[in-house]
Amino acid sequence: AVKAGRVEFKMDKTANIGVGVGKRSFTNAQILENVHAVIEAVGKAKPATFKGGQFIKSISVSSSMSPAVRIAATEFSKY
Repeated sequence: AVKAGRVEFKMDKTANIGVGVGKRSFTNAQILENVHAVIEAVGKAKPATFKGGQFIKSISVSSSMSPAVRIAATEFSKY
């Protein structure tokens, strides 16, 4: 990721994960790189006991205090 930092993430009761992926000063390419890194990290963190269909069912992004925009999760269907 852009800042090569480590971000911890946890699922809430409804299986949602909220993670910051950038700041206003980041370029679109940097934010996109971070989004990819977060999705990959979440996919790799899938519990071994998970059985069933797709682990990541939908992806939405938003800035602070704005409505979320859904991203097509087909690119990440391997998770």
